[in-house]
Amino acid sequence: MNISKIKEFLSDGIWKVTKGEVTGLQYLGICVLKKVILAIKFFIDKDVVSAASALTYSTLLAIVPVMAVLFAIARGFGFSKYIEAWFMEALSSQPQAAEAIVGFVNSYLVHTHSGVILGIGLLFMLWTVLMLIHNIETTFNNIWQVKEQRPWVRKITDYLAMFFLAPIFIVLQSGISIFVAAIAKEMDGYMLLGPMVRSIINIMPYVLISAVFILLYLFMPNTRVKFKDVIIPGILAGVAMQLLQFFYIHCQMFLSGYNAIYGSFAALPLFMLWVQLSWTICLFGAQLTYTSQNLDEFAFLAAPEQLSYSGKMHYCAVLMNCICKHFQQDAPHPTALQLKQETGIPIRVVKALLNELVELRLLSVNISGNGNQDNTYQPHSSLEHCNMGKMVDTLETHSKGDREQLIQVGKLEGKWNEVIKLRKEYIDRLNEIPIVEL
Repeated sequence: MNISKIKEFLSDGIWKVTKGEVTGLQYLGICVLKKVILAIKFFIDKDVVSAASALTYSTLLAIVPVMAVLFAIARGFGFSKYIEAWFMEALSSQPQAAEAIVGFVNSYLVHTHSGVILGIGLLFMLWTVLMLIHNIETTFNNIWQVKEQRPWVRKITDYLAMFFLAPIFIVLQSGISIFVAAIAKEMDGYMLLGPMVRSIINIMPYVLISAVFILLYLFMPNTRVKFKDVIIPGILAGVAMQLLQFFYIHCQMFLSGYNAIYGSFAALPLFMLWVQLSWTICLFGAQLTYTSQNLDEFAFLAAPEQLSYSGKMHYCAVLMNCICKHFQQDAPHPTALQLKQETGIPIRVVKALLNELVELRLLSVNISGNGNQDNTYQPHSSLEHCNMGKMVDTLETHSKGDREQLIQVGKLEGKWNEVIKLRKEYIDRLNEIPIVEL
């Protein structure tokens, strides 16, 4: 298979493969490939890298106040040394930046405690903390195409709860690490248990950071995110973050020349680069979560506005035929998802065409009062009046006066009258074909 055929398959062929055409394992692989392609496409189209840059700036602005809040809460519980040790370990690839931030945080807390920074300074600290998390939530909502933000009251309560729980989570993590390390020391003499416990210690950082990403992807967007679609992206993001740490730690020798030129100032741009890459990994994982949960929305990568005229007419006829048959058989009115499953038309196309057919009063929508149920659809008029001629004429003219206005504006004469006559005959012939009998 040459490169041109591979490109053609990835751009077009892969979106036309149905479940019945391949084996179960092949279809699973195709679905995974679709998710990755869509994630990369949306990552580029939505310019998520710019969003990562914006979050990098917000992080640099808010990192000292954020850590000050965490350190202050931890000191209230007596956990401050654990939080500091955790922070230094988390930024093990950026030791100079970590030491500088810890120094700033301690100085910040000393001045705040002594009354030098109160009032406006305290409000600024809380504002930067809230704005950082607000920016993160906004970015996640943009990825998920969520228009509504959380109410500010809920934001404040959720964010404060998160800050109070974070030190406890960190201390529990430290406690578990110490406990497992103690067990590993005692198990060194055992042939099987010793290596097994050491393997657990080695994978614990991957497990913990993956758990953090899973929770972030699950709760940060202001929408319902399915747990099954979060697991793989969360694990991939966690592994990528650990590999980034490993890369930075083992590439310090290559940065010696950079440090020689910029001295201690080199820590800032290197830290900024590390934060930028971290946010890029995080947001790509969020994009992958979105495409995993909404793969059916982008089946065949079909966009309603890209449909040809004949394709649009054909799909509308198929949808109306299915709805009319449900109505004729006194069956429950179908939802958009049921129509997608019965017709095989991509769900995005189904929803767009249903909205247009409702707007043109060819269909009626039954809006569900229960938020857990989807809207259903039925014919707008009796089945005797649902025919191909009415559907085609309505879709072509969009309003009763369109055709008359076009005729008046064009001052049609001669052969135009023959064209209009032929079209009328065409519509009259289509009027004889009931949609339910297709």
